[in-house]
Amino acid sequence: MLQGVLARLDDSGNHVPRFTPLRCLLDRQAVGGCDACHATCPHEAITVGMVGSSIQIDADLCTGCGLCVQVCPTGALEYNLLPSLQSVKDQQAQPGRPAQDASLTCSQSGAGGPSLPCLGRVTPALLSAAGAWNTPLTLIHGACDTCAVGAPDVPARLERVLEETQRLRAATGRPAPVTVRPVTPDDAGRALKVSRRGAFGAMFRAAGQQVAQSIPDSPLPFVDWSVPEDRTPQEWSWRARTLKPAPPEDAAIHWPAPLVDDTCIDCPVCANVCPTEAITRDLQPDGGVRLLLNLAACTGCMACLHSCPPQAIHAQDHWLPAAFRAPILLRESDTVM
Repeated sequence: MLQGVLARLDDSGNHVPRFTPLRCLLDRQAVGGCDACHATCPHEAITVGMVGSSIQIDADLCTGCGLCVQVCPTGALEYNLLPSLQSVKDQQAQPGRPAQDASLTCSQSGAGGPSLPCLGRVTPALLSAAGAWNTPLTLIHGACDTCAVGAPDVPARLERVLEETQRLRAATGRPAPVTVRPVTPDDAGRALKVSRRGAFGAMFRAAGQQVAQSIPDSPLPFVDWSVPEDRTPQEWSWRARTLKPAPPEDAAIHWPAPLVDDTCIDCPVCANVCPTEAITRDLQPDGGVRLLLNLAACTGCMACLHSCPPQAIHAQDHWLPAAFRAPILLRESDTVM
């Protein structure tokens, strides 16, 4: 009976990431395009430039490792972050229970505790959440050199994700307490400590003689592009939400985004190529143009910079907290040239 329940739970998952074409730089026709997902996939499951679609994912070749999601600069490829976030939250120390760090493990490692198909799914938003909750998080990987799910350099990729996370969290004064390490013999007996609510969010998946606690995939619904809030990927929404404790008003938050100088010719290219419509171009009744930037929606892909005809756009890496509270006026002109 239990196996039947687990099978039904497993059928509800989806190991292939959701693809949102309107966020893809190829669909946006940004200068230089992007092939990060194709170049990163260790299983040749992603092809680019196909007729009728900017990319295609072969579900038979995709292992769900998440490495393409990890490197996508715009959130065009994504998994649902909420199950992983909830898992880390549920492992927080509870009153009356012994202290224990939270953990996420590779499903192939044999370690106990909550697992992902591959730690290639770990992103800065997830690690920043651990920092916001002040929850020590240990990422345990298996033998990546011989793993058929991910890639040999997953541990090195995790270190780069952690570095990006710490740059983001520097303004809060509280680094993310994250450790990346290989599995050890002691990890097989790791106890899973979650709340009762969290227990209902986990499922079991049999793998040979082992039963590993795993975080279920939850297929994401299509993005409703008519809702501006939905245009921002979960990854960047949670990066902004996890800037806790709140940075001081004079703190510099690491968040690469564009600035526009006076050589701008008021053309619509930057707004057209923006994958999340973080840049909007408003025509005024007097014929002028206002360029506005929603900083929290900007993924830092810099498609606008690379596509700008007069090269009037430059990157700024750090912003004050006030810049996240209201749209930033990038440029205001009197007449359209």
